[in-house]
Amino acid sequence: MTDENRPSSYEPKNDFQIQVAQRVTRLPPYLFGRINKRIHQKRTAGDDVIELGMGNPTDPPEELVIEKLVEAARDPRNHRYSKSNGIGNLRKEVGAKYFKKYGVRLDTDEEVIVCLGSKEGFSHMCLAMMGPGDTAIVPAPYFPVHVYAIALASGNVIQLDVTDHDRFLKNIAYTCETLYPKPKLLCLCYPHNPSSVVVEQAFFDEVVKLAKKYGFMVISDFAYADVAFDGYKPPSFLASKGAIDVGVEFTTMSKGYNMAGWRVGFCCGNREMVSALATIKGYYDYGMFQAIQVAAIMALRHTDAAVEAQSVIYQSRRDALCDGLARLGWEDSRPKAGMFVWQPIPEPWRSRMSTMDFAMMLLEEGNVAVSPGSGFGPAGEGFLRMSLVENEERLRQAVRQIKACLKEAETRY
Repeated sequence: MTDENRPSSYEPKNDFQIQVAQRVTRLPPYLFGRINKRIHQKRTAGDDVIELGMGNPTDPPEELVIEKLVEAARDPRNHRYSKSNGIGNLRKEVGAKYFKKYGVRLDTDEEVIVCLGSKEGFSHMCLAMMGPGDTAIVPAPYFPVHVYAIALASGNVIQLDVTDHDRFLKNIAYTCETLYPKPKLLCLCYPHNPSSVVVEQAFFDEVVKLAKKYGFMVISDFAYADVAFDGYKPPSFLASKGAIDVGVEFTTMSKGYNMAGWRVGFCCGNREMVSALATIKGYYDYGMFQAIQVAAIMALRHTDAAVEAQSVIYQSRRDALCDGLARLGWEDSRPKAGMFVWQPIPEPWRSRMSTMDFAMMLLEEGNVAVSPGSGFGPAGEGFLRMSLVENEERLRQAVRQIKACLKEAETRY
């Protein structure tokens, strides 16, 4: 029937339905979406919102790294497809850093791969290791990708409280002894995001023993390797004897090197796991823009002092925020490492409202954006995650605005 012959009341039927994959429908609503949308609305309206939610570095990389990027971008050879596992010289620099800093020797041809940020690498490693019916253990509270990358790989998740080291290890053993089939994978994250819990090398020694006893693989998310305070030195999982037999470790240049938007990460460790990740990446991408890789080499070779100085900056920001909150009567929760303060909500607010409602009140009435702990799972209820990306004066201003907001709110609750 032509358009001319159709009756005027004719409406085409559209019974077609888009059916997305179950792996997508299994994902819960993004809990931070409500806050992010409101931040955008308020800023569009002209409000000066102090953003303490996302750990998005505001400081630039070193100038020599930027200059190297510009130089490399002008080389026509760097605009071709790159190798999906990263150029050889960058992998060698990663190996050199591991040996210098942790005493770990790596075969950079077989035991190191470059990722488009550690988040991409972690997600694709889960896809390489997990499948329907497989189970992984993750710390609780959790960083969202540690749960949802496993869900996207059709795996199941068991969350174990991360706050007590001995209990965490015992719970791993108990889970392996009572669950059938046994967990296939253990995800670790130290310094921990969001809770800022830290460990010593002996903890990883015990993890290796458990992995060999019960036959599970280990993924260590070492995103905050370069940001630590008060003399604390975060240990590498791979520095424990036998660790390379059972797992891998992801690191990133996003934090200490201020290269978050560059998306430079690395996976190091067990060659079979690295090879499996390389297989997945070989199908999914053509590797990182080579000019960025060349600039990353420059950063790894020549900016150790700047990375150490960045930790000092974050420590000063930590003290500015925690000192200010302590003056308000809040618990002193200053971390030993990482870019966040994991802050218990003080009473009476903790009993009066949910963590999400408290965070929304600070945003709506105080123009301070924080991450509600409930966004990191049930274990995060009653906490806020507050990032250290703003400068000290902005952090002090945030405390003043929080104080004023809560004083005003007391008249209504």
